[in-house]
Amino acid sequence: MVNEVRTEPDLRPPARLRTVLAWSAVVGAGGGLLGFIYLAVLHGCEHVLGPHARGPWLHLLVMAGIGVLIGRLVRMLGSPGDIELLMDNVHVLENGKADVRQLRSLLPISLLCIASGGGAGPEAPLVQTTGSTAQWLAERLRVSSVDQRMLTIAGMAAAFTVLFGAPIGAALFALEILHRRGLQYHEALLPAVVSSLIGYGVYVAASGLGLTSVWHFTIEAEPVPHDLLWAMGAGVVGGVVALAFTNAVELGRRAIAPVPELWRPALGGLILGSLALLSPYALTYGKHQINPLLSTAAAPASFFALVALAKFAGTTATVASGWRGGFIIPLFFIGAALGHSFHALLPTTNEAVITCALMAAVNTGVTKTPLGSTLVVSKMVGLTLVPTTAIAAVLALLLTHRSGLMSSQRERLEL
Repeated sequence: MVNEVRTEPDLRPPARLRTVLAWSAVVGAGGGLLGFIYLAVLHGCEHVLGPHARGPWLHLLVMAGIGVLIGRLVRMLGSPGDIELLMDNVHVLENGKADVRQLRSLLPISLLCIASGGGAGPEAPLVQTTGSTAQWLAERLRVSSVDQRMLTIAGMAAAFTVLFGAPIGAALFALEILHRRGLQYHEALLPAVVSSLIGYGVYVAASGLGLTSVWHFTIEAEPVPHDLLWAMGAGVVGGVVALAFTNAVELGRRAIAPVPELWRPALGGLILGSLALLSPYALTYGKHQINPLLSTAAAPASFFALVALAKFAGTTATVASGWRGGFIIPLFFIGAALGHSFHALLPTTNEAVITCALMAAVNTGVTKTPLGSTLVVSKMVGLTLVPTTAIAAVLALLLTHRSGLMSSQRERLEL
């Protein structure tokens, strides 16, 4: 009888995958470090330029002056580019090349816009910085177009995890934001997760902030079956708010189009400063306002509704006038304010369910990121709220998938 030779299966990953994952780890470490440096500089600039440092009338003049300075910097340093160009390069890598020279304009301009109280946050500038740097590295390594795409997405994921403190949610966010109907570059999921985890570890070690959530929200009661219906309602409301925001930004851009490009930021600064005279919530991107808002008690529903409206107006003016920054965190803020307003009207509802559902739904309606938004928001209170939050996010996506602010969101071009 012939003895059979039994061979063990080779469970090692292919050499190409090991190489991509190794470079994804490098990209994640670099993204975490870049994120720490950028946010540290931003924090210092906010102490000098932020609206808290002076009265609203004086700050109106500061905002207008910052707008003039932004226009001059664009003329001197060139265009800071746009995150949509980076996203387009991800789709068409053969034609798109990383232009890291734009960062010399993007970094100072975005810091001025955000630190002085613009209604958009560091998401877009930081993602553009880490994504462009990762793409530049991939070009130097002469890897294939597919691998170049994966490393670029890994760079974007590292930036999102620095901002949200949710590595898995950040990885999904980076993949989903490229499309309007769910993530499609599935082969980039593992590199994005690796980059997010490494970037998260580097940022936590550098900042010393620990592993706590960016935003904190106490769940007073566990969800019950009828909360699924409230989540569906939140998805519809979030979708409507997202459509209103998209249309408002497009109308604002058309309204400001006749103004010479050099002076649009100055006009934007005047508008933002004027809005701040009506409500302080019109300024800043809302990251440091969410926790105080979530802990506010005994305020009427009208207060939270006006807070949401003020942030809506301030972020719309910021994006429409060309001030640099992202609208993801402001959209989370708007959802949180609306959730509190609704709970104030109906105190018997589960505040955590409504608030998290609206935060995810409003953001998903604009960015088309149901999975990433669900995980980022749910991290505030734990996995208990994932089902209700996901229902709201997915429903908002279905209601708004034909509308979007980012023209670079599209179907993948190849299988």
